[in-house]
Amino acid sequence: MAADNAVDRPAESPDDRLARLADERVDHRFKGLPPDAEGLTVGELAAQRRNLFTGGFTTPVLALSAERLEHNLALMETYAERHGLAFAPHGKTSMAPQLFHRQLARGAWGITLAVPHQVRVAREFGVSRIFLANELVDAAALRWLAGELTADPGFRFVCYVDSVRGADLMHAALSEAGATRPVDVVVELAAGDGARTGARTEAECFEIANAVAGADTLRLVGVAGYEGEVPEASTATVTTWLRRLVALLVEFDKAGRFADLPEVVVSAGGSAWFDAVADVFAEIPELSLPVLKLLRSGAYVSHDDGHYRHLTPFNRVPDEGALEPAFRLWAQVVSRPSAEQAFTNAGKRDAAYDLDLPEAQVVRRGGVERPATGVTITGLSDQHGWVRTAPEAELAVGDWIGMGLSHPCTAFDKWQLIPLVEGDGTVVDYIRTYF
Repeated sequence: MAADNAVDRPAESPDDRLARLADERVDHRFKGLPPDAEGLTVGELAAQRRNLFTGGFTTPVLALSAERLEHNLALMETYAERHGLAFAPHGKTSMAPQLFHRQLARGAWGITLAVPHQVRVAREFGVSRIFLANELVDAAALRWLAGELTADPGFRFVCYVDSVRGADLMHAALSEAGATRPVDVVVELAAGDGARTGARTEAECFEIANAVAGADTLRLVGVAGYEGEVPEASTATVTTWLRRLVALLVEFDKAGRFADLPEVVVSAGGSAWFDAVADVFAEIPELSLPVLKLLRSGAYVSHDDGHYRHLTPFNRVPDEGALEPAFRLWAQVVSRPSAEQAFTNAGKRDAAYDLDLPEAQVVRRGGVERPATGVTITGLSDQHGWVRTAPEAELAVGDWIGMGLSHPCTAFDKWQLIPLVEGDGTVVDYIRTYF
């Protein structure tokens, strides 16, 4: 029977939904935007092409480089094509529908997400292929999903399953919802003992596959995992685990676990080891069905000046290109109590800090920008940045400090509307996030 929560969507295209973002009014909800822009729509403000430094923006303010964003999008599109990979970038990094659609326009197969709320955001903005890198056992979310699958025959959804109980819970909720289409699942293989989620052994994976086979609301379509959780990760250990994942796919195929499918799915790939993923997935032998080799890296969209600058696979394969850090957080010096110390007005509410502290890069005063020589961020309070200054530092109250950030996932989530800025400071658009 039809799912009782299926709803008819209005005749509205994804482009229409994106366009509605420009109609949102600028007000107190959005940090850093010019106070005199109150009441304008986002589209009207963008059309003014204000300058980030002279156009009335207040500090702190996070800026996303237009040129570097475009470079990163193009680079990963080319990388995936070169290695024969489908690409479903992890949307939890930005939770920005505008960026989702730019990624899709750059050849992405779909968008990866982590929790039901994120899936709802992506669906609202017309994303038609979603890979949920998690086991979905929330009954309310499964009822909603059943309705989405019924309402839209073109919607493709795939999620993890990593336990027999998980498969049973999914089946019970989907059966109660009257699901009319089975939910596609991939068995998640853990990256090792003590790693994060996933079945620890291949024997457990086959037990899970048996449970899926016994549930008419589920359909086994492949295997997946996250190599970033391999203990003491190195090229050798990550490669070893990825070959286990591929071997599991091959054994499932030999055992006839994939029936009546157009293709099977194998998926891995965070932002630190996608080169190993590309190499191992290139070794996949011919199976009874075509293989969708799905890469899920997400942090590339903005890259960073810390964690991923050090971990990016492009450090190991420089001939493939290089990502560029696209974020810069601007704050003002609001106190200079001694020759060795200063304080900015950007703190934990504004800056990513879970992996590394912000990196002082440039100082602006009177329209002149110079390197932040002798300026070091040493700590963050809720609304202050602690700054140590060496004797050579030229820093005064009122100066703007431009900082690089580490870990994109915890930079995006602190800002609901992020100026997209060209190299000369012109703000050409605003990126809306939904966390």
